[in-house]
Amino acid sequence: MIDAFFKLKEHGTNIKTEVLAGITTFLAMAYILVVNPAVLSAAGVPFEQVFMATVIAAVTGTLFMALFANHPIAIAPGMGLNAYFTSVVASTGLSYQTVLGTVFFAGVLFLLLSLTKLREALIRAIPDSLKFGITAGIGLFIAFLGLKMSGIVVANPNNLVTFGDLHRSVTLLTIFGVFVTLILMARRVTGALFIGMALTALLGYFTGQLKVTNFLSTPPAPVFFDLDLSGVFSQGLYTTVFAFLLVTLFDTTGTLIGVAEQTGAMKNGELPRAKSALLADATATTIGSMFGTSPTTAFIESTTGVAAGGRTGLTSFIVGILFLLSIFFSPLVGSISSLPAITAPALIIVGCFMMEGLARIQWKSFDEAFPAFAILLMMPLTASIATGIAIGFITYPVMKLVSGKGREVHPLLYVFGAIFIIQLTFFPAH
Repeated sequence: MIDAFFKLKEHGTNIKTEVLAGITTFLAMAYILVVNPAVLSAAGVPFEQVFMATVIAAVTGTLFMALFANHPIAIAPGMGLNAYFTSVVASTGLSYQTVLGTVFFAGVLFLLLSLTKLREALIRAIPDSLKFGITAGIGLFIAFLGLKMSGIVVANPNNLVTFGDLHRSVTLLTIFGVFVTLILMARRVTGALFIGMALTALLGYFTGQLKVTNFLSTPPAPVFFDLDLSGVFSQGLYTTVFAFLLVTLFDTTGTLIGVAEQTGAMKNGELPRAKSALLADATATTIGSMFGTSPTTAFIESTTGVAAGGRTGLTSFIVGILFLLSIFFSPLVGSISSLPAITAPALIIVGCFMMEGLARIQWKSFDEAFPAFAILLMMPLTASIATGIAIGFITYPVMKLVSGKGREVHPLLYVFGAIFIIQLTFFPAH
C-alpha cells in the first residue's frame, strides 16, 4: 500500500531508504526548532507559542508536500524571514500580533497565487539578478544578526560596529560552535548544523552557561489566532506583506527546483505537481501565522535526504512525523534557546549558504550588478529586508532605462518600482 501510494518502485527506491532519508533531512533541519523560537521571542512572541507554531507549520507543510505533491522536500519556518519579522517589530514599535497579521495576508495571497498563472508571470517578471540579490542580502542580514547576538560584533560609536570582547564566555562559546560546525561540514557529516549545536550546548552545560531543568514535558497548549488583522490596514503595512510574499515565493520556488533537479524529477524544465508543492508552503505559512510564527519555506536541507536516497513523499512524511514527536521536548528547546551561543553559529553559517546565487549575477553588466549590490548593501545596514527589496526594485528599471534597455524590463517591475518609491517616501518605517 505504501509502495503504491508513494510510487516507490517507479522512483527506484524502497521504504528503508526513504525512512533513512527522512531521518537525515530532519537531523539537518532540526535546528529550526531551537533557532526560530529564539529569534521570534525577541519580538515578544512567547517562546512556547512560537515552538508549537513552528512544529504545527512544519508538520502541516511537510505532510501536505508528502501526501499531495509526493516530493522529498520538507517545509518549516524560514531563516531570514523570522529575523525580518523581529526587525519589523523592533523598528516600528508595533505589536507582534500586527506583524503576524501581515504574515497571514501574505500566506493568503500566496495561496491565491499558487492557484493561478499569475505566479508564473510574477516569477518570470523579476530578473535573476534581483532574485539572487534578495536571497544573498537576507543571508548577510541573518549572519550579521548571529554575530551581533553572540557578541562577536558589537556597537561602536566611532566605527558603527567593531570586534567583540573575547573575554566574554558567550562569545568564546559561539566561536567554538562556529568552528566545530564548520569542521563537521567540511567533513561532510550529515546533520552538521544540528550536531554542531548539540556539541556547543554540551560544552555550555559543562561550563555552567546552559541551565537545563527538564528534557521532556506535556506539549504546551497551542495559541490560536493571536494576531491583529485590522492593524495591518491601519498601519499601512502593505510593503511588509509584499516583502513576506515575495521572499517566500522566490525562496520556495528556487528550493523546489534545486531539489527536484537533484532527484531527477524535473521534466523539460517543468516541476511535476508544482501547484501542490507551492500550495504546501502557502498553506503552512497561513496556518503557521494563525498559531504564531513567521512564513515557512521549502528547506534546502532537504538535499541531505535526497543525497541519502530519498526520492518520494515518504521521505517528507517521515520528517513530518519526527517534527510532530518533537513537541514533547519543549523544555530542552527552551533552555537551549536562552543561550545565544548555541543558535548564533547556525545563523552565521546558514547566511553563507545563501550567498551561492551571487556567482550567477552578471557582475560585468553594471545595470544588472548594481541593483543586486544595492540590495546586498541595504538589507544588513538598514536591518530591513523590505527596504533592500524596495531599493532593488527601484534601481533596476532606472538603470535599464538610462542604459537604453528599458524594453527589456517587464511592465510589472515599473509598477513595483513606482509603488516602492511611494512607500519609501511616505511610509519609510515600514
